[in-house]
Amino acid sequence: MAATAGRIMNRELIMVIEQLGREKGIDKEILFEALESALLSASRKSLPGDNMRIHIDRKNGEMRAYARRKVVADVVDPKLEISLEEAKGLNPEAELDDELELEQELPPQDFGRIAAQTAKQVILQKVRDAEREGIYSEFAGKEGQILRGVVHRIEKRNVILEIGKAEAILPEREQIPGERYNPGDRIRAFVLEVRRSTKGPQITLSRTHPGYLARLFETEIPEIQEGIVVVKATAREAGERAKVAVASTKRDVDPIGACVGLRGTRIQVISRELRGEKIDIIEWSHDPATFVARALSPAKVSSVTIAEEDAASQPAALVIVPDNQLSLAIGKKGQNARLAAKLTGMRIDIKSESEVESERVDAEEARSALARFGAAPEAVEALEAAGLGSPRAIVDAGPDALRALPAVGDQADKIHAAAQEWLAARAEPAPEAPASAVSAGDDVAPPSTGT
Repeated sequence: MAATAGRIMNRELIMVIEQLGREKGIDKEILFEALESALLSASRKSLPGDNMRIHIDRKNGEMRAYARRKVVADVVDPKLEISLEEAKGLNPEAELDDELELEQELPPQDFGRIAAQTAKQVILQKVRDAEREGIYSEFAGKEGQILRGVVHRIEKRNVILEIGKAEAILPEREQIPGERYNPGDRIRAFVLEVRRSTKGPQITLSRTHPGYLARLFETEIPEIQEGIVVVKATAREAGERAKVAVASTKRDVDPIGACVGLRGTRIQVISRELRGEKIDIIEWSHDPATFVARALSPAKVSSVTIAEEDAASQPAALVIVPDNQLSLAIGKKGQNARLAAKLTGMRIDIKSESEVESERVDAEEARSALARFGAAPEAVEALEAAGLGSPRAIVDAGPDALRALPAVGDQADKIHAAAQEWLAARAEPAPEAPASAVSAGDDVAPPSTGT
C-alpha cells in the first residue's frame, strides 16, 4: 500500500515543485516540509498519534510514514511503546527508554486522493506567501524614498496606486489639499510605511510629508545628488508654503543658487510637482541665532536672543524686528513664524522694536512704583527675580505669595494694597498672551497682524 500511495507523489509533482521553486524564488525544501506537515495533519484519522511523521522522498516522490516508539520493559500501549526484545531485533544497540523511529504502513484507499488535494493547496499557499514576502522585501527597504505609481481606483477619498506587482494607498490625509486624481494618472509619492498584514504588505504613501520635499530636491538638483549641497531641514504646510534649509560642503558653491537654478528653473520644477507650493530656500547655519533670523525670511530681523536651554523644555528664541517687519515676520495667519519654528525646532517669540521699548519703559515705571509702595531695594529685587516685577503681577499673585519671599515678609500686605490702588487709578486691562509666540509643535495658527 505504501508503494501505491507513494506513486501519487510521482516525478511529475517533483518537477512541478522544483519548477515553482525556481520561478517564485521558494526553496523547494520548504515546499516539501510544508507538504509533509499538511499531509500528516490531513491524515490524523488514518494516522493517529502525535508520534507520527510523513516523509516524501526528494528524488522519486515516494511517501513513507514513521512512528516514534519508546523502548520499555513492559509494553502498555503498542502504538507508543516497543519491548526491549523487539527493539533489539531492529537495532542491537537499543536500550531501555530509547526512542526508535519505525516505518508505518500508509493507510489504504483514499490517502492518495488526500495527498493530491493537499499537495495542490500547500503549493498554492506557499506560492502566495512567497510572492507576498517577495513584495514586502522589495518595498521594505524603500521607506523614505520616492516611488512612481499609476492611480488604479479611488476608495473613500483614498487613492489606490499600482506600483509594479503591488498596490499602495495614498490616504486622504497624506494628499496635497486641492489635488484631484483620476484612474490612469501617473504620480510620484513618498513611501511613508511598509508593514506586513494578513492580506499582504501594506504600503502607505504621502505627498505632504516634509521628507517628500527633501527627496524631490535630491532628485532634481545634481549638486545634492553629488553631496556638494546638503538638505539640513525642511518644514511644510502642504500645497501652500514650505521652507528648506540647505548648506554647501564647498566654500565656492552657493547652496541657494544651486537649488534655485538658472532663472529659477530647478525650483519651479519642484514647485509644479507640489501643485504650486511656494518654497523658501534659506542657508543653514551652525549658529542658532543666525539660523532663526534666516528662517524668518523674507522678514528683516533686528536681533535674536537664544534662551538658555533647559533639558525639560523646548529651545526658545526671542526675535526683535522693526515695526514695519512684524506682520511679514509673523506671516499670513502666522504661517511664516510657524514654518520657521518647525524648521529650527525652536519656540520663537517675535516682538516689534516699539513693543520692546514699551516693555522697557513699563518695567522702569513698575520699578519706580514698587519703590513708591515702600518696598526696600532688596524686596524689589526679590519680586523681580520671582517674576513679580509689575503691579499687575503682584495683584495676581496675592499677599500670601509675596509673604513667602523672605526679602518681602511683613511688607507684603502694604505692597499688595498699593499695587491694587495703582492699577485702579490707571484702569490697566489684564494682559493677553503674546500673539507672536510660535513653537515647532504648534498646529493652530496664532492671531496675526495681517499681511
